[in-house]
Amino acid sequence: MRIMTLLLLFVLLPAALLAFDEEEIAGEIRAILQEQQRSWNEGSLEGFMAFYWNSKDFTFQSGKKRLLGWDELHVMYQTNYSGEKRGVLLFDDLTVNVLSADAAYVIGRWKVERPDEVKGGLFTLILRKLDEGWRIVHDHSS
Repeated sequence: MRIMTLLLLFVLLPAALLAFDEEEIAGEIRAILQEQQRSWNEGSLEGFMAFYWNSKDFTFQSGKKRLLGWDELHVMYQTNYSGEKRGVLLFDDLTVNVLSADAAYVIGRWKVERPDEVKGGLFTLILRKLDEGWRIVHDHSS
């Protein structure tokens, strides 16, 4: 009996340790996107960028353009969306797909409303849970 109990522990314990709460993780990620949207709309590019992985290995793709590294993305946003060009950001039609306790991806729509134009498109974000928390490690926006 004792051997059977130990055997069950060795089989069931690893499975229990791998379990994760998809709804909780999805909620954390949705909160990040809400914070990004709020930061953008309050004029805080730093707050918006805080949830991107600050690494040279971060990737961003849009159209025919690929940026490598957090710094390149930061410069792109400063150049294309500073001051009056920033507009009002809205994320919509979000689906959070939790892959594991430390990996997820999000699909959705983005829109930036400026006084003279509205830009928008689709996006896919890949997130990893790192030591500093959930971070976007890849952004593909169209």
